[in-house]
Amino acid sequence: MVAQALFVSEAHLRRLLAAEGNSFRRIRDEHRTGLALEALRNGRPLEVLSNELGFSDTRAFRRAFRRWTGTARHRCVR
Repeated sequence: MVAQALFVSEAHLRRLLAAEGNSFRRIRDEHRTGLALEALRNGRPLEVLSNELGFSDTRAFRRAFRRWTGTARHRCVR
């Protein structure tokens, strides 16, 4: 979808990102981390946030958040 919006193939986009030492997943995760931290600081319910960020359930979001930040939600938000 992103590659299509940029009028390039997925393979070409992956090569361009790799040439810069980056990946789509890394960029997406950085973006999601920022959104999640801000939303949690503002008291957004975890169930709503995990759904908005495209996770199948709250547990999947929690695992991703721990991977992104290295800690559980409550420690990062306070």
